[in-house]
Amino acid sequence: MAAKGALDGGLGGDESPADVSALGDAPRIRAILTAAAREGRSVSYSELLGDLGFRFTRPKMRAVCKTLAEVDRLCAIDGEPDLAVLVVRESDRLPGQGWWVGGTALLLGYDGPWEGAAAARFIREQQQAVFDYWEGR
Repeated sequence: MAAKGALDGGLGGDESPADVSALGDAPRIRAILTAAAREGRSVSYSELLGDLGFRFTRPKMRAVCKTLAEVDRLCAIDGEPDLAVLVVRESDRLPGQGWWVGGTALLLGYDGPWEGAAAARFIREQQQAVFDYWEGR
């Protein structure tokens, strides 16, 4: 693989298909998020894209978000907690709209707003459960 930072061709289409494939690499993204969980920290969308060798753009963020569903599917198969809850906006440290509309919050019994104190409390609880699971593993 190319060195970090060497992949992103900026805004243009100079990236090769192999470079862009990192956005759909569920095992690689899962490994990044598992490492963050072991460290007890969330990861911003921008940071995750940076770890994959890209600068933040909305199209790249949307591509990664699609892959997060596959990451959580793999986690479920292995009996592990979902990791997508760790991926957050820099502005408020909450997951983006895609996470909320994906239904995970409802499955966990939360039917409140996607922003504000209640959402932050719910997300902290979910993230803490992930951190607790991965601590010492």
